[in-house]
Amino acid sequence: MVLPRVQVKELRRTYGFEEVAIVPGDVTTNPELSVPSFEIGPYQFTIPIMASAMDAIVSPAFAGLMAKAGGIGVMNLEGVYGRYEDPQSAIEEVRAAPRETVTEVLQKVYTVPLQERLVQERVRDLKAAGGVVAVSVTPQNAKRLAPLAVEAGAQIIVVQSTVTTARHISNSYAGLSFSDLKAEVNVPVLIGNTVTASATLEIMEQGIDGIFVGVGPGAACTTRDVTGMGVPQVSATMECAAARDEFFARTGKYVQIITDGGIRTGGDVNKALAAGADAVMIGTPFAQTFEAPGQGFNWGMASPHPALPRGTRLNVGASASLEQVLFGPSRRTDGTHNLVGAIKVSMSMVGAQTIKEFHEKAELVSAPTIATEGKIFQRAGQI
Repeated sequence: MVLPRVQVKELRRTYGFEEVAIVPGDVTTNPELSVPSFEIGPYQFTIPIMASAMDAIVSPAFAGLMAKAGGIGVMNLEGVYGRYEDPQSAIEEVRAAPRETVTEVLQKVYTVPLQERLVQERVRDLKAAGGVVAVSVTPQNAKRLAPLAVEAGAQIIVVQSTVTTARHISNSYAGLSFSDLKAEVNVPVLIGNTVTASATLEIMEQGIDGIFVGVGPGAACTTRDVTGMGVPQVSATMECAAARDEFFARTGKYVQIITDGGIRTGGDVNKALAAGADAVMIGTPFAQTFEAPGQGFNWGMASPHPALPRGTRLNVGASASLEQVLFGPSRRTDGTHNLVGAIKVSMSMVGAQTIKEFHEKAELVSAPTIATEGKIFQRAGQI
């Protein structure tokens, strides 16, 4: 008797920020020689940091501050800013909600319909605040809202959902063609989120300008708990960066890779860049700034979902200025302040003067004890 052959799925080893380390290079440079700039289409940014499109983080005023700092803040057009004349009042309602009922409050706050007039008004507010105007929409509403936003002055369109693919099957709405959207709005279009090389390649072939990497790692996101989906950020970034390099070799077009979510310290930022990211998108560290509209609270875009919320409101506390988080001076020793200084020092330790050189020169190694090796007294003292 011949027994049938059994096929067993094998687990692929993947890595997150706390499991890897950057190997120092054979050549070092002075940190002031490091220039961690990046670009989106025709727009140049002096720091490779974007503020997440979360209502508690990016308001027009906060986006203006990010622009002055050399980065970029992305505003969520489908959040409270496109629904309320006074969006801060909606944010205050969420902040004040008891923990036991906050999900219901979020769902109620976000049932107020989007208003196209307010969408365009907020874009004009962003433009008045200064800097490059970047706004976020979901795939379901991109065809309706993106042209309105560009008409009002938006210069970068971000299309974000929990998981984004170039091919989508639906009975409820016609699928979004990223290439058609790009042609219609005629501005840089960034798409996310994804975690695999194959999906990234297919999206790049639609002619877009950037890819966001990350499913579920954010502090306010519970996608991994609710759905079980996700890939640790270092491995996900390496996969998507490899797709970018293959696409560039084949077409000559360089598409930006932006690691989005799970980033708390300068070390996390540097590991994302070393893994191949051109920039990072950060949420909670900015929610902890005095200037953020959430004033120490934060919640994700999927938190108000009417049937399956995949996020929660967090009280992260307001503890520093935006200037301190980005440039210092730091009064903390845990790497959460002076992120740009940390980038420059890390680049200098491998002899890189640009982010693309950092991609080439930085070596990542598996280091499961990197956060604990020799740190028994720090952990005992909760440093």
